[in-house]
Amino acid sequence: MLDRPRRLRRTTALRDLCAETRIAPESLVQPHFVIASDAAEQPIDALPGIARMGVERLLRQVEADLEIGVHNVLLFGVTAQKDQAGRSGEDPNSPAHRAVHALKSRFGDDLCIAADVCLCTYTDHGHCGLLHDGEVDNDSSLPRLAAQAVSLAEAGADLIAPSDMMDGRVRAIRDALDLAGFEGRSIMSYAAKYASSFYGPFRIAADSAPKNAGPRDRKSYQMDFRNRKEAVREALLDQHEGADILMVKPALAYLDVIRDVSLAVDRPVAAYLVSGEYAALELLAREGLGNRADLVREHLTAVRRAGADILITYHARAALANRWL
Repeated sequence: MLDRPRRLRRTTALRDLCAETRIAPESLVQPHFVIASDAAEQPIDALPGIARMGVERLLRQVEADLEIGVHNVLLFGVTAQKDQAGRSGEDPNSPAHRAVHALKSRFGDDLCIAADVCLCTYTDHGHCGLLHDGEVDNDSSLPRLAAQAVSLAEAGADLIAPSDMMDGRVRAIRDALDLAGFEGRSIMSYAAKYASSFYGPFRIAADSAPKNAGPRDRKSYQMDFRNRKEAVREALLDQHEGADILMVKPALAYLDVIRDVSLAVDRPVAAYLVSGEYAALELLAREGLGNRADLVREHLTAVRRAGADILITYHARAALANRWL
């Protein structure tokens, strides 16, 4: 007897019934870029459909997003207040801190707020750690990162998301949070964050590209894209240090890494479908080279199928508003 797999592909209803991979709206996270001017909205040319927003404008957007089922956000502060030590990253009046406080005050536990922790947006040199003799100094950066994490927890962040890739930063942040009385706040570490060419639009949006001082790129602390086993090592280290969620970034070019990490750890795994991936899909759709809904659906499904439990994507709003999933 001929085995006929096509039988279960005959109709849309049959295909949906038998689909192995499903994406829950609750698993999607929408990133936001927050600026100082409260009512402002600044479209980002490099990320079509995405804008930097002031706190008041962000509140209206998140309220509308909640109505369509977007219950998770990841916040990035964008500021002109920069110095060598990134001190404005701890300022309770920074755009990120004000946004966290306003969102938590307005929406409470209906909204899960993740706050990025890094120095790149707040340093005048654009690196994710402090510089010493022209190099990124790992250990002296840890207290600054920990202080930033505590300040964001004080503002109301549910998830602290360190993206800096300094060794030992998860333990430093966990210890600082516990000491400050935030034992219940979670850490979503960028456990395997690669030195990728897909970050270009983000660095424009967040004004976070490395400047003239220090190394010309971030390859001395972000991961080498040629390495796979190292990602599992990084994830296990972060798990041991106290991370509650482990992230792989980028996503589509690292499906093997997502699979490896998901099999190695006993915590939820997040994947960040980064700005370059978003921009590429938008370009394909805009040029008529693919259907936008189909492109987004396939992209998200591939990352979920690889083993990611949480999908951080600039397409979260569009996917739910248009019922693409």
